[in-house]
Amino acid sequence: MLKIKIRHMYRYFSSFIFILIASFSLSAQQQAAAQDTLKYNEKYGVRLGVDLSKPLRTLLDDNFSGFQLVGDYRAYKNFYAAAELGTEKITFEGDNIQTTTNGSYIKLGGDYNAYENWLDMQNAIFVGVRYGFATFSQTLDQYRIYTSSDYFGPDIREDNNEVTGLTASWAEVMIGIKVEVINNLFLSANVQLKRRIGQNSPTNFDNLAIPGFGRTYDSSEFGAGFGYSISYLVPFFKKARN
Repeated sequence: MLKIKIRHMYRYFSSFIFILIASFSLSAQQQAAAQDTLKYNEKYGVRLGVDLSKPLRTLLDDNFSGFQLVGDYRAYKNFYAAAELGTEKITFEGDNIQTTTNGSYIKLGGDYNAYENWLDMQNAIFVGVRYGFATFSQTLDQYRIYTSSDYFGPDIREDNNEVTGLTASWAEVMIGIKVEVINNLFLSANVQLKRRIGQNSPTNFDNLAIPGFGRTYDSSEFGAGFGYSISYLVPFFKKARN
C-alpha cells in the first residue's frame, strides 16, 4: 500500500514538473516575441507561499503529516534571500523498530536565478543553498527483542517513551524552476541534496528521521528531497531595466 502511495506521489510530482515546463516554454515564447522592447520594469518584493508536496504526502502517506511555508525576497538583480519554515511528524516502521519523530524546522539561505527574463516577469531557473535547523522529539513506539527461535512468535516490546529537546542541523543545495502562471502568481518545483552537519540523539536509539531533513540512513550523512509550491509576489517597488 505504501509503495502504491509513493508511486502516486511521484506521479503527481512528474505531472507538476510537466506543467511547469509547458508554462515556462509558453512564457519564454511570449518574452521572445517582445524582445524589441527597449525598456521595462522589474518587480522587487516578497514572494510568499506554501509547499504543496507536504499536504499531498499527508493525504497519501499514513506515516507522515507536515506543512511548510516558503518565501523569498529579491535583494539584487538575480539574487534572492530565501527561507522555509515547517513542521513534520514522521513514523518510521522498520523490521525491528518503530519510532515517531515530531518537530519543526527552519531553513535559511539564498537563490541565484540563471534565467534572463524579458518584460515585467520573474521566471527563474535557480540554484539555491540553505542552512537547516530542526528541534524535535523522538518516541520509541515499539522494538523487537532478538531471540534464537521464533517458536512462540516475535518478542515485540512497546515503549512509548518520548525524548524531547533534540536538535539537528544540515546544509543543502537545491536546483529548481519558478514560473509566473498569471500576474504575480508562481508555481515552483525543486530537488534537494542535503548533508547533515550535527545532531543529538536519544541514548538508546538513533534518529531515524529528522523534520525538514527526512530519513537518515545508517552512517550516511547525506539525504535528498523534493518540493513543489505555489506562491504569490507582493511587489514593493519596480526598477527600470534596459
